[in-house]
Amino acid sequence: MPFLSHQSRPAEQNATAQSIPAPRPRRPRQNQNSAAPQNGQAAAPHPQGQRRGHRPKSLEHLEMTTPAIPMHICPLGGLGEVGKNITLYECQGDMILVDCGLVFPDADMFGVDLVIPDFTYVLENRDRIKGLFITHGHEDHIGSLPYLLKKFNVPIYAAKLTIGLIKNKLEEHGLASSAIFHEIRPRQKVTLGCFTVDPIHVNHSIPDSLAFAIDCPAGVVIHTGDFKVDYTPLSGDAVTDLPTIAEYGRKGVLALLADSTNAERPGFTATEQTVAEGVRRLFAKAGKRRIIVATFASNIYRVQQIIDLAIESGRKVAVSGRSMVSNTEMARELGYLHAPDNVLITIDEINKYPPEKVVLITTGSQGEPLSALSRMAQASHRQVRVGPNDFIIISARPIPGNEKTVTKVVNGLLTLGAEVIYENMYDTHVSGHACQEEQKLMLTLAHPQFFLPVHGEFKQLKRHAETAEHLGYIPKQNIYIAENGQNIRLSADGMTVENTVTAGAVMVDGYGVGDVGNVVLRDRHHLSEDGIIIVTAAIDGSNGQVLSGPDLVSRGFVYVRESEELMEGARTQVEMALDRSLADNLHDWASVKARVREALSSYIYRRTKRSPMILPILLEV
Repeated sequence: MPFLSHQSRPAEQNATAQSIPAPRPRRPRQNQNSAAPQNGQAAAPHPQGQRRGHRPKSLEHLEMTTPAIPMHICPLGGLGEVGKNITLYECQGDMILVDCGLVFPDADMFGVDLVIPDFTYVLENRDRIKGLFITHGHEDHIGSLPYLLKKFNVPIYAAKLTIGLIKNKLEEHGLASSAIFHEIRPRQKVTLGCFTVDPIHVNHSIPDSLAFAIDCPAGVVIHTGDFKVDYTPLSGDAVTDLPTIAEYGRKGVLALLADSTNAERPGFTATEQTVAEGVRRLFAKAGKRRIIVATFASNIYRVQQIIDLAIESGRKVAVSGRSMVSNTEMARELGYLHAPDNVLITIDEINKYPPEKVVLITTGSQGEPLSALSRMAQASHRQVRVGPNDFIIISARPIPGNEKTVTKVVNGLLTLGAEVIYENMYDTHVSGHACQEEQKLMLTLAHPQFFLPVHGEFKQLKRHAETAEHLGYIPKQNIYIAENGQNIRLSADGMTVENTVTAGAVMVDGYGVGDVGNVVLRDRHHLSEDGIIIVTAAIDGSNGQVLSGPDLVSRGFVYVRESEELMEGARTQVEMALDRSLADNLHDWASVKARVREALSSYIYRRTKRSPMILPILLEV
């Protein structure tokens, strides 16, 4: 059977269910005593290397005829994209959710602030959903929570720091007091309905990151979340709990859903200790200059490293950016961030100290237009004026799509005379995601019957699937690249794409959620490229005579004072179109507007090879 992907899927999939047969018989979830081989035949090897004997004939017949209990896995986001992660699990009528993230808009989503998942299917099943489990506190895993909780106050199960980050976010929406939180810790299992969820500690770029072993009557599914394997993690953290993963692998894992972000990168992800040494060298290089470090507000590890290095070099530390301030305060209160009171100063106090005594930690590592670092680059920050006495470290790699905005900020800072250390110049950042060798380790230890790569663009999902196939542990037909919205029926007997549920992207623009769709975006795109011409005229409703106008207003098309001949010709075209409508005794205003639009559009294109949006406004008097 061919490998199933977005591009190689049977055409009839939408009409009929797509089956992916399991190559090995279902193993009962309860332990069975081994029996000796009969009739001189050798027992078939157990998938994990153990041997199983034949069972009594009556039980064999029962196992062959009784179908395995199924579960459903329905990814509603996070596939074919980096962000917007949310997955729905269902078994025997009970449901749980894992993660609820957002993704930031593409460059062609003009005016859109955020993109969140479509919660239609979640809300349709709200009475069956027992809880929402969060792997960690990054925006692509918690960012959509305020928009879901406004419609469905689902209980949230998360680690201590993750809850703190979520509460900060909910405060902005007035939802913190009404949200229902349950703090969870690694290896403290939670049972909801027929699901038992076992949190498993993993390394990532933020503390309290978890994978989940989801146990239900259908079997065990391991959902890794974002992870890497750091054998020398920073003080206070532990190595990814590989023994627990291996323990589940020995018992039998039905399916593995694993992070694919770095699936194209060979080898291992570097340890966070690399960054500590790299930044230490940069602190020494800064000399007598003020140090400004830009990083993610949620990267508590990186913030702690910078504070420790500032203490080593006898510098005071200030933080800038709303999210950076709130996150550091919360992390200190919860004990995840350690900084003496005599080291921290406010942003208003930085100019009271000489440059060589100050370290400023700020947001804006991705070039966000309103971030603190962007305002510094534009010389519009109220407290910080960047100049030759500044040594700036951008301690983060640009997220795909943000390269241009980061470059713009770097150019602005360099123009002001600062020295800027950014990507690939020094060891100032390491990824929080597993590379190929760590992915192989996870696959080998979990040894799942089925594998679904998640969390990545299609090329990353594809490469992760190829890595799993090359290991040889999982048959090719048991490796599946799913799509958002596919309702996957999974059991030890096989895997079937049963149907497709509502899933997609909902755009948030200001207070509007979902009111900006493809039509609005198309109009915004049109306006951004060619501008708009507004035509106004007052018309006698009884006889169709033009009483005043037509008047033309141009915005984003041409400068009227320098294009009087063009605009006068355009006005003539509108007058002629209105006269033809009057001669044809046409009183359908929609048809009149269409004639005006067609005439004016044709004229402008002939003269300029442009196609501005044309908006006729006819006032009936």
